[in-house]
Amino acid sequence: MDFDIEQVDQLLSTTRAVRRRLDLEREVPDDLLLQCIELAEQAPSGGDISSRRWLVVRDPEIKKQLADLYRFAGGSDIIERAEQRAGTDHPKQRVVESAAHLAANLERVPALVLVTVWGEHDGSGRPGLFDSVIQSAWSFCLALRARGLGSAWTTVHLGKAQEFAEVLGIPTGVTQVVLLPVAWTVGTDFKPASRRPASEIVWFDRWGFTKEQIGDAEDLIAAGPGVTVEIDIAATPEIVWELVSDINISARFSTEFQGADWVDSDGPREGASFVGRNERSDVDRKWETTSWVVACEAPKVFAWNVNDRDEPSAQWGFELEKIPGGTRLRQRFILGRRLSATGHAMVDNPEKAAQILARRQEHHKGNMMLNLQGIKEIAEAGG
Repeated sequence: MDFDIEQVDQLLSTTRAVRRRLDLEREVPDDLLLQCIELAEQAPSGGDISSRRWLVVRDPEIKKQLADLYRFAGGSDIIERAEQRAGTDHPKQRVVESAAHLAANLERVPALVLVTVWGEHDGSGRPGLFDSVIQSAWSFCLALRARGLGSAWTTVHLGKAQEFAEVLGIPTGVTQVVLLPVAWTVGTDFKPASRRPASEIVWFDRWGFTKEQIGDAEDLIAAGPGVTVEIDIAATPEIVWELVSDINISARFSTEFQGADWVDSDGPREGASFVGRNERSDVDRKWETTSWVVACEAPKVFAWNVNDRDEPSAQWGFELEKIPGGTRLRQRFILGRRLSATGHAMVDNPEKAAQILARRQEHHKGNMMLNLQGIKEIAEAGG
């Protein structure tokens, strides 16, 4: 059987968490819910044990009790947060407002579907509990989307799981996993969300080892191999930016990078160039490189190309992401098509190219982690 890949991809990429666009007036028939649950039950189960149980709630009085508990468990805090941030440019404001809308109107949703499983999680990692529910519940969401319905994955209610169990008569020994409010959607024109490219979050063979391109497996350099390291810092992006935009910050921690000097600028700006000094005592080698700043957006990204502005031998950069409580800092290295010493060694020794590359990646990874840990210590100490 041939699938329409374009349609399948559209379904997978546009199944959103729907809150404000749930139609609160149009009834959802039972047979449609059962069709979607039948499909969802085709998902794999840990130990091949059929232990999922689905509870569909329609009764207005029961929905009102659950909605009140939901708000008491945290929904009211979400509503209050949305009201406090109203009119601000907070990056998560739209999401918070959407979650607040659901919390305020939960009892009006035509059907509440609670997905549960027989068993209590003991932290052992054994199959049969959460790993038997998550994939099935998401299949349910996909089946809904294919039929013009929507839902929102929410676990706020788990703060009042015992009270939910009492209202719904759920017996001891059953674990509640996710609550799915279900309704027809107002329109079906959902779009893919903004996400990082797979090349930035997928590692190959070792943690942090990346590839920019997937092509000829024999041409390791053409794949744009690299390394990404990350660390969470309890400091604002603005504080972290002041550190990472200093071209000499890495010299304080790296065993290889010795420092740099601006050539045509007195500070970071796109297009500016600097000369960097490097030394490796393990191979008794010293060298200099000229780099060009190709991205400089405070307090988000600072990146530069090495040895050539347009066809570099390497690309380096810092990326800063605001997270609750601080900043997630990423440092990235990508080997360029212009041959560096590593590239020449790989070309000259094709039978050892993979090992040469892996050793260089490990070397960079070690220095990058030292670098991020050092920046973290400084930033959390006040900059």
